Amino acid sequence: MFERFTQDARTIVIEAQEQARTLEAREITADHLLLSILAGGDNPAARVLHQFGIESDAVAQRASGLGVADAQALEAIGVDLDAVRKSVEASFGAGALDRPPRRRNRFPGRRSSGHIPFTASAKGALEHSLRQAIALNDKAITVEHILLGLIAEDSGLAARTIASLGVDPAQVRAAVLRERGKAA
Repeated sequence: MFERFTQDARTIVIEAQEQARTLEAREITADHLLLSILAGGDNPAARVLHQFGIESDAVAQRASGLGVADAQALEAIGVDLDAVRKSVEASFGAGALDRPPRRRNRFPGRRSSGHIPFTASAKGALEHSLRQAIALNDKAITVEHILLGLIAEDSGLAARTIASLGVDPAQVRAAVLRERGKAA
């Protein structure tokens, strides 16, 4: 399937690994793909996301863990995150919930080239990008198809992230399709 990706789309997929590495993630998620689209410069998919006010910082915060809305939702059902942290640290020591330290690179100045696997949902989004290209009668998978694949299912991680930022994924889809129409 990867052979059907345009060079820009391949770059987005490769950049998702760098986004995951930067955020010290153990797996590449759909949010990392979304971040790589936003970081991908001047591409139609990034322009659409920016048009809706979707920026890298907000997506990175979601990809890194609990966002403000998540913390508020837990608080609404009686879960006090600070109390949970204090209780865990009292039992297991300070920093017990912190991420483990990253392994130091044996070659300073070079990034670790260790493989970071894709989650099933990220792989599914890339498969959806192929389906989007086929549905639109396109021979190659572009960055726009990747974004359409990410939001193909409302229950998908990227669609939920976009919705949590106050944007309806259906509106993003319509805007991507309009943007494609301009390019034709």
